[in-house]
Amino acid sequence: MTSPILRRLVGATTLALLAAGLVAAPASADDPYDVPDDAVIHLEGDGAGHGIGMSQYGAYGAANAGKTWRQILDFYYPGTHTGLRGGQVSVWISGDDDRDLVVDRAPGLTVRKVDGRSWRVAGVKASRWRLTPAPEGRTEISYRTGSWHRWKLVRGDAELTRGGAPVTLRTPDGPVDYRGALRSTRHDGTRVSVNVLPMEQYLRGVVPSEMAASSWPQQALRAQAVAARTYAAYEREHTANPDYDLCDTAACQAYGGASAEYSTSDRAVLKTARIVLTYEGQTAFAQYSASNGGYTVAGQFDYLPAQADPFEGTSSDYYGWTRTVTSAQVEAVYDVENLSAIGIETRNGQGPRGGRVGDVRLWSSTGWTGTVTGESFRRNLGLPSTLYEITAVEPAAP
Repeated sequence: MTSPILRRLVGATTLALLAAGLVAAPASADDPYDVPDDAVIHLEGDGAGHGIGMSQYGAYGAANAGKTWRQILDFYYPGTHTGLRGGQVSVWISGDDDRDLVVDRAPGLTVRKVDGRSWRVAGVKASRWRLTPAPEGRTEISYRTGSWHRWKLVRGDAELTRGGAPVTLRTPDGPVDYRGALRSTRHDGTRVSVNVLPMEQYLRGVVPSEMAASSWPQQALRAQAVAARTYAAYEREHTANPDYDLCDTAACQAYGGASAEYSTSDRAVLKTARIVLTYEGQTAFAQYSASNGGYTVAGQFDYLPAQADPFEGTSSDYYGWTRTVTSAQVEAVYDVENLSAIGIETRNGQGPRGGRVGDVRLWSSTGWTGTVTGESFRRNLGLPSTLYEITAVEPAAP
């Protein structure tokens, strides 16, 4: 985050450029609110997520209005075309964050060195199998029969697989089924679990994790399948990480493994098999979010424009959400001594509420004032989107 003092200097430069007519003026500021000691700040807003590219809630509305998945994607990614991508992806399973990779015994289970020899383990009477990092870059393979027993010690990383059949991974939060291979590997000085599997099998665990497969229209699910496949292919092509292509959370795209699979989303994946979006022959960066609040946000490419979204609607999940934060939280996050006032400094002028917040200004009773970005304020204070406004500031209840 840029320091408030530096942002104040940048703001002064921007005012000079505005006076010279060199940059467009931002939307006008909201009136600031005085902040008493131990205050509660009330906020209200629309949308959820960054708002770039496809709105999942918009895809839902478009599908209910009779639009096909191709029409939905043409609207959210104008100028793109369709192409084909296949192959495998590797996904970091962030929830398996302990020292070992442990799976349940299952028919056809195979253990193998990465890029090396493999062994069938059917003849071993075991309830579970475990991969544990060992000194000198080796992996210990163990099995459990009431207690753990070392089976083999191999050089390099190892993985467990049943081909296309699911393997049950024992995570600290409970068991989860995954297709493909479950690999124990080293990343940035620690051990991580990575799921390596074909793209189409991966998508079967993504689409129902990103959309409500049990109730949402098939065309919305198909649009999601293509967007998710495109996003994964783009990340795979552009990653500088040798250990995995994507994570399994909303920081990349949500992935629940085989445990998340659902019949309607499986159908959406099958009916759009291998199809991705391309732009000028290259895989598109198909960003998407839950709801844009009625107006998309411009991304880094021409096919990610800012535009009004006629398919968004009103929903208690995404529109008119409310949040409260305390003055103490703001002071702690931004190292402000005795916050005395707060206000929205700039908006982009696109969409409801005057548009998304560009900057939030903070005042201190010491005489200091500075700004933080609307995105920083959203992220650090837990707001769903940057399409928000401050509605009231009042003393905290005794």
